Amino acid sequence: MKQTPKSNVIKVLVADDHAVVRQGIKQILSKTADISVTDEAANGNEVLEKVKAQLPDVVVMDIEMPVKSGWEVIPQLKSLYPKLPVIILSIHSEDMYGMRFLKAGASAYLTKAGAPDQLVQAIRKVASGGKFISPEMAEKLVDELGKDGDKSPHETLSPREFQVFCSIASGKSLKDIAEELSVGVTTVSTHRSRILEKMNLKSNAELIHYALKNKLIQ
Repeated sequence: MKQTPKSNVIKVLVADDHAVVRQGIKQILSKTADISVTDEAANGNEVLEKVKAQLPDVVVMDIEMPVKSGWEVIPQLKSLYPKLPVIILSIHSEDMYGMRFLKAGASAYLTKAGAPDQLVQAIRKVASGGKFISPEMAEKLVDELGKDGDKSPHETLSPREFQVFCSIASGKSLKDIAEELSVGVTTVSTHRSRILEKMNLKSNAELIHYALKNKLIQ
């Protein structure tokens, strides 16, 4: 195989709390001459620390990670490194979170199921300054453009509120959510109250019904 000049190799930081997933991504990318996994992270804090220590060309990051999740990390990364491309790689469908993460500054949103076919192409695309949009996501973007600009109730939520919303809709208790987010139960309860108020809902049952109806949970 022809040696690619080092300056042209795309340096990738892979972030996922499961070592087997990180290994799988490395295996996919090892078949390319122009992409190299130069570092790994198992949680959100490690992502921020390792990006600061050695700025990669692209970050490939899961949503659900301990200490700090992708929900919290991406706004910090985009604030500190506005030009750093971030690819979200998630088990959740594009319908659930794709648009929200693209609006938050991600350069691509991929599902883990589709990653083997799309990851290399996405990394090359975002490293050159572009955004990678799957055909399914492109269709959704066109649909969004066709709307009259009115936001759905869940689109009025802040990133943290939306995260809490999805956790409640998935059946998690306030205590479990508080532990995941490393905050107090009172804080989560406050988020829940604001969510219900913003969305004009009265109970968890209505919240879950809304989430299922709008395909925000599986």
